[in-house]
Amino acid sequence: MNELDTLVESARADFAQATTPVDLENAKARYLGKAGRITELMKGMGALSVEEKKTRGAAINVAKQAIETALTDRRQALADAELQAQLKAEALDVSLPGRQRGVGGLHPVSLTLERIEAIFGSMGFEVADGPEIESDWFNFTALNTPEDHPARSMHDTFYVEGGSAKAPNLLRTHTSPMQIRHAVQHVKRHRAALDAGQAMPEIRVIAPGRTYRVDSDATHSPMFHQCEGLWIGENVSFKDLKVVFTDFCRTFFESDDLVLRFRPSFFPFTEPSAEIDIQFQSGPLAGRWLEVAGSGQVHPNVVRNMGLDPERYIGFAFGMGPDRLTMLRYGVNDLRLFFDGDVRFLSQFR
Repeated sequence: MNELDTLVESARADFAQATTPVDLENAKARYLGKAGRITELMKGMGALSVEEKKTRGAAINVAKQAIETALTDRRQALADAELQAQLKAEALDVSLPGRQRGVGGLHPVSLTLERIEAIFGSMGFEVADGPEIESDWFNFTALNTPEDHPARSMHDTFYVEGGSAKAPNLLRTHTSPMQIRHAVQHVKRHRAALDAGQAMPEIRVIAPGRTYRVDSDATHSPMFHQCEGLWIGENVSFKDLKVVFTDFCRTFFESDDLVLRFRPSFFPFTEPSAEIDIQFQSGPLAGRWLEVAGSGQVHPNVVRNMGLDPERYIGFAFGMGPDRLTMLRYGVNDLRLFFDGDVRFLSQFR
């Protein structure tokens, strides 16, 4: 082995012993630096003849290239080792479940509204819709509410800009205005038949939606939901109301032994009127009477405001709170939980 081969092997050995990039650069300087072994060999060629310079120079260049190749290989090896160490330090446990996007679902009150619509739909009831900013006439006057009724007070009703002093606009306090709007349009569609003395198709409709009142506690919210029902025809009685609402409650709560009680009450838009209570025969609420709705035969003045003759057309109406029904169905004791937006609570109903 000649001098140059020995030099190359020595460089490879020094490079192999370098464990950090700094050690490797120090070793490189000993062989390829300005004062390195290769530089010294090149300087020593000055005393050689032209032919000897060619031979010697070619041999030194071969040695230099071998040393540079060894240097490059060691640099790559150190870089690979550093990368592997980093990957090991940052290793992921692939046996753990990956992060997934949460699956959304309907709000519990929305589930209740869908259930209400499906049950009444099976009984032949349509679903009405209407504006949430309502006129005083549809919200109060058409429903036979006196001008001095407490419900018109600022303490109960959110009044908004628009309208006039005698006919202000407001956020609807119940969904009964949707019944009136639906009935008025229904009568308009069948006006020719009515004027000809023919029978009008029955009005059978529910009106679910958001309503607003100045009230807030564990069982009340300034924004809440209501579902009103209306059935108008020539021979619709209080008996029909009891059958329809009893069937609805037993289907909604999936309980055939549910008992209903109709207590006499007063509402300006119905006469006679009744509060509807239910009693569960089993479960945590067994034996307690719970108020769930108001109802009654539609007042003649309201029938007249629909454009119908109260001597010929009669019917019943009811109003219930889907929020309260949701609380009873799922065992929730604070209404505010439905509107706080806490995903931990809402995710239970997916």
